Amino acid sequence: MRNRTRLLVPVLMILALTYAYAKYEKTTGSTDAKVQSFVLPPDSLDPLGLEIPFISDKTPVIRHKAYSFQYAESHEQAYWIAYELTKTETEKAYDRTDDFIPDPSVTSGSATQADYAGSGYDRGHLAPAADMGWSKQSMEESFYFSNMSPQAPSFNRGIWKRLEEQVRSWAIVYDSIYVVTGPVLKAGLPTIGPNKVSVPEYYYKVLLDNTGKDKKAIGFLMANVAGKGTLETYAVTVDRVEQETGIDFFNKLPDGFESKIEKELCLPCWTWTITKPAAGVADESEEPNEEPQGAAVKNQCRGMTQAGTRCKRTSSDESGYCYQHKP
Repeated sequence: MRNRTRLLVPVLMILALTYAYAKYEKTTGSTDAKVQSFVLPPDSLDPLGLEIPFISDKTPVIRHKAYSFQYAESHEQAYWIAYELTKTETEKAYDRTDDFIPDPSVTSGSATQADYAGSGYDRGHLAPAADMGWSKQSMEESFYFSNMSPQAPSFNRGIWKRLEEQVRSWAIVYDSIYVVTGPVLKAGLPTIGPNKVSVPEYYYKVLLDNTGKDKKAIGFLMANVAGKGTLETYAVTVDRVEQETGIDFFNKLPDGFESKIEKELCLPCWTWTITKPAAGVADESEEPNEEPQGAAVKNQCRGMTQAGTRCKRTSSDESGYCYQHKP
């Protein structure tokens, strides 16, 4: 009995110390700790994530601080990118980084600068940087190549930009908006770069206003060319976008309600005037133009100096390094 008691005492002491340390960590840990990106299998998603769609592809869902996505390795871009944009999040706290880098969370490897250099296509954001200015991390992650898709400059800087501005306006008017956006991917698309990044013919956005009594949804399909006319001319039902993409949007809504709002297209239900956010908002018009059509893209050299800082030269070399640091 004495031997058993002697063994039990140190065990209890270890358990008590472990509990005390855990409690200390919880109460003293920084509330500003960086939120890390992480990967979830498709069957373990947060059931309250209304923006997360469903596709039959079993690739994992990757979650960054502000948005989630599933990566189409065969096309070297996302099937979809989804996030909720709130009125508060339209207020800019951080500027664009313009530091386009591969996504370290894509274990198979994402597209790179070499794929876009000299292609004539913009590195078109799917989740726009102007939606991500509320957080330093979200802004940085918006420049991952997993969030890029080859867009014609006239499209990226024209009708697509106008739609992004309209979405931000709806986030302000309706307090929040659920956004799912991406390319329409299919076999046989032309490609660019050594990683063979597919060049989509069409892009989509689907939006859900789940606030108040007048809940509604709307879709958009846009060709990857210079657009003309009003945004309303590109509006379609969510059902139509599902038919074109094979993606099931807003599937966590009650079935009857989901079916109702996804088959309806009610243009008068939406406010089409642009509501500008408060001062300091990351408006898309503040973004500099991407590379000119057909021109090589110059970015900051990826090399490091002897002092341990990043080289400040720019380079259009496919390696991403200047002449001094090129391997």
